[in-house]
Amino acid sequence: MLQLEGKVAFVTGAGSGIGLGIAQALCAAGAKVMLCDIEQAALDAAVAALAATNADVAGVRADVSLKAELQAAAEATLARFGKVHILVKNAGVGGGGNYGEWTDASWDWTIGVNLMSVVWGVEVFGPLIEAHGEGGQIVSTASIAGLNAAVNPAYNVTKYGVVALSEGLRVTLAPRGIGVSVLCPGFIKTQIMDSVRNLPNRFGAIEEVNESAGAAEFVQLAREAIAHGIDPRYVGELVREGIEGDWPYIFTDTEFEPQIDERFANIKAGFDRIRSRVPAR
Repeated sequence: MLQLEGKVAFVTGAGSGIGLGIAQALCAAGAKVMLCDIEQAALDAAVAALAATNADVAGVRADVSLKAELQAAAEATLARFGKVHILVKNAGVGGGGNYGEWTDASWDWTIGVNLMSVVWGVEVFGPLIEAHGEGGQIVSTASIAGLNAAVNPAYNVTKYGVVALSEGLRVTLAPRGIGVSVLCPGFIKTQIMDSVRNLPNRFGAIEEVNESAGAAEFVQLAREAIAHGIDPRYVGELVREGIEGDWPYIFTDTEFEPQIDERFANIKAGFDRIRSRVPAR
């Protein structure tokens, strides 16, 4: 999508952090944006701030871990803007305990927000993008943890899933005029470590990473890295450029490139170990 002016975008997790940065960048490029977030006050503030710049924006509250609410948000977007060209599935949480500490509720919450909302986003919005025949782009926020399992199990699993989904859909949707990109950010200045503030009541109380046994040092280091992390608006500009150029992968920095190189080297070593044992065909 080389031309964003006049296009309609739907962005989840847009009340703050990376989602807001993406919404800001798309608005600056002339796109019309429907901001979606579970946090009403943050959503209202974000919409008001963008509207003050004369951007064509609106907001819709939704818990994206509930498919019905995501469907309703799509209907609200069509009612307001008539069509959708760009889907940015950015909402995410950092919940989930480590081995021996996790619970069913924390898995359900993390998978619901980080992975199933991405699946449902494609299911709900994909046909809407196809319908107008003008092409479009789907961007899903994974994490550098989607290529290097460095956080907690639930988070890692969901982010690897988003990467896998995006890679597969890129091939499937290209002939239909829809590009697919996956965003794998590193440490960004967001509220990801305080995700539990938006935990829906239906999940009850869950273990918090901050309080997990043996996690204190990791949590402190992560909080410090995030506090001094990359500006979400810069990430938004990278995503804008990624949409315009149909980038398969959108990275925010090279900090974790050595760890990912090591992972790929280990995979290659696995093939090398059995190369001489593969029977001839």
